[in-house]
Amino acid sequence: MEHRHRKKPPTIWLMTDERVDGALQLAAAARLPRGGGGIVFRHYRTAPDERRALFARFRAIARRRRLLLMLGGDAREAAGWGADGWHGGDHRRGSKPMLHSAPAHGAVEIRAAGRGKADMLFLSPLFPTRSHPGGRALGRVRFAMLARRAGVPVMALGGVEARHRRGLRALGAAGWAAIDGLMRG
Repeated sequence: MEHRHRKKPPTIWLMTDERVDGALQLAAAARLPRGGGGIVFRHYRTAPDERRALFARFRAIARRRRLLLMLGGDAREAAGWGADGWHGGDHRRGSKPMLHSAPAHGAVEIRAAGRGKADMLFLSPLFPTRSHPGGRALGRVRFAMLARRAGVPVMALGGVEARHRRGLRALGAAGWAAIDGLMRG
């Protein structure tokens, strides 16, 4: 893993979501464990100026609390915005060492992330989620099978809450990520 801050990624991640009030997400980011959490800033459909301004607010929290901050997009944009890395399917690395995470929902995406040399994966959905109603969850057995094949740290995403964290290691997860699961104080 090429990264200037840590050898291992944080074990708890906030995934931003445009459907959730920005103030609630900023408050959730401010509650992440100092030096032990990360934020994946997505907001893909937000207007460019508004997206940049909201990212700057998350970046201020991340710097103050020593959190990793990933930008949904590509390495070049992430470097230009002052992120610690990028999240997505773009596998082109920038000119400076940055963390690269990729989303995965099955074996095909895990293999693609491996070819693209992703440093870590967000594998989802482990459980049913409010953000994808009616979507098919991987479940514990399939998640464990996929996580063990990944070859990089895997973060469990999708319906995951703090109460699940103890059982995630047994499934092959290095940590967990959430939207709703981190919104409650």
